[in-house]
Amino acid sequence: MIKAEQRLLRVFRIRVLDKPGYLGRLATKLGELGANIGEIHIVAQGPDFLIREISLQFTNQEHLAAVIAGLSSLEDVSLESVLDPVEQAHEGGKIAVKSRFPLDSIAQMRKIYTPGVAQICKLIQREPAYSRSYTCIGNSVAVVTNGTAILGLGNIGPVAGMPVMEGKSVLYEQLVGVSGVPILIDSTDVDTVVETVKAIAPTFGAIHLEDIAAPECFEIERRLQNELNVPVLHDDQHATAVVVLSALMTIAMRNGLELPLCSVGIIGLGAAGSGIAQLLLSYGVQHVFGTDLRADAASRLESLGGKAVSLKEIMSDCDVVVTTTGVPGLIKPEMVKKGQVILALSNPDPEILPEVAMAQGALFAADGRTINNALSFPGLFKGALKAHSERFTDAMKLAAAHAICRQTKLDNIVPSILDREVHQRVADAVADAAYI
Repeated sequence: MIKAEQRLLRVFRIRVLDKPGYLGRLATKLGELGANIGEIHIVAQGPDFLIREISLQFTNQEHLAAVIAGLSSLEDVSLESVLDPVEQAHEGGKIAVKSRFPLDSIAQMRKIYTPGVAQICKLIQREPAYSRSYTCIGNSVAVVTNGTAILGLGNIGPVAGMPVMEGKSVLYEQLVGVSGVPILIDSTDVDTVVETVKAIAPTFGAIHLEDIAAPECFEIERRLQNELNVPVLHDDQHATAVVVLSALMTIAMRNGLELPLCSVGIIGLGAAGSGIAQLLLSYGVQHVFGTDLRADAASRLESLGGKAVSLKEIMSDCDVVVTTTGVPGLIKPEMVKKGQVILALSNPDPEILPEVAMAQGALFAADGRTINNALSFPGLFKGALKAHSERFTDAMKLAAAHAICRQTKLDNIVPSILDREVHQRVADAVADAAYI
């Protein structure tokens, strides 16, 4: 579960007199005003002044305005401009389609376009499977959304969700060398989404469903997987579940627990909660309990093999508690049972702060800053593409969880998202499991 980040990041471009003590005065003033100082760079200079860019974090717009006003009292300090680095990073979009080959001669054009390309067209016509070798299809993933569950923002529409889809595509390209292509569908109708994806599916080697609200996401994924011959996976369900399972495996191993024998309670049975329950049951956890305000969500859990109970029962009886509700502070300190493992996954404000849970006697506690599905989905899809798989299986997801667990070092409960070796190991494990 992810919510939109609430803190503001800005870069102040400030002109300061180039004499000893002036930068110190500026930093002191910023600290007094409550601004959290990050990086500082010199970007220009004059005969007696420097222009520095200072990265600052603010709690909200009012705080930002107060800091700007407060700087006006400093002599020989001038605020030249306020830059939004997040907006700057998104200008022009984060992705682009580029050729893998230079076009610098007629001879080259004849090979990649006319007349040479006709040879490849005929080859694929005779044997369609060659499309995976001689086109980008075998290394391309459609990142599909209808914008109904974007981050913690909710149903903001597909176009407003495009920056998230671009971000997923960046992770694909940078971490595993796969081309992720955003596909925006302006419809909340299940039939329309399914038929649209089916129509564009020949372009891709796999379908990544993203930020589609429950319960529609379950039906969309089920129908697409049954009706297409390429793997389909709803990231919010299954990639999240893989990382949660991996973290629980590591926690259990380090604390002498037998995870299959632990009773696991899941609070919140939307896309993420249901995916976690399903994978834990597949892993062999014998007792999976869950609670949700929606009756259909509870019924879905029981159809998977879990048991619907109350929030009170989960907190009093379960060895492991996983929360995906998006409700900050839902778990009160007095509800924590001594020796419990608690993963409160809602961001930026978890159901209970890890330090509070630990102070109440929890064996281990963590929040959603640690459990991020970006640790699993690049390798999951790379492995499926590598194996030419037609669907994702539980064996492939379990293999990914084991691979992540094996790559977890020191006192971390999961590896770094930016560790390329981790993603390669996940991809290899998923591909091997697909062949079985």
